[in-house]
Amino acid sequence: MNINSTLFLQAVVFAILVWFTMKFVWPPITKALDERAQKISDGLAAADKAKSELTSANKRVEEELAKSRTETASRLADADRRAQVIVEEAKARATDEGNKIVAAARAEAEQQTVKAREALREQVAALAVKGAEQILRKEVNAGVHADLLNRLQTEL
Repeated sequence: MNINSTLFLQAVVFAILVWFTMKFVWPPITKALDERAQKISDGLAAADKAKSELTSANKRVEEELAKSRTETASRLADADRRAQVIVEEAKARATDEGNKIVAAARAEAEQQTVKAREALREQVAALAVKGAEQILRKEVNAGVHADLLNRLQTEL
């Protein structure tokens, strides 16, 4: 065999191999590589989309946290103000009640004083009547009368 024919035959076999590879082997490989590249690009796009969604979700969470913090602070301030109002109202009611109790005690003390004065007047009147009785029973004598008045004064 001649080298030229061998070389020509090998070129023909190589051409058939190249044609067969390009017709039957290469398209599935390129298709698989294209599908893999598409999957990778889809995965990267999904990762970017998830990353942006995560960022926006984090922003929303931060906004909600800030909003809840301000609401909580507002509610605490309202509760503190309400507590102060309740305390002030309770103090005012206690002061009013104390004033009423003091006024009632003073009125009762005044009534007791009036009753004591009335009782004392009755006793003084009884003693005066008793002294007058004793003076009138005895004879009219200035020394005796002065003595009776002194005793009456000591009884009062």
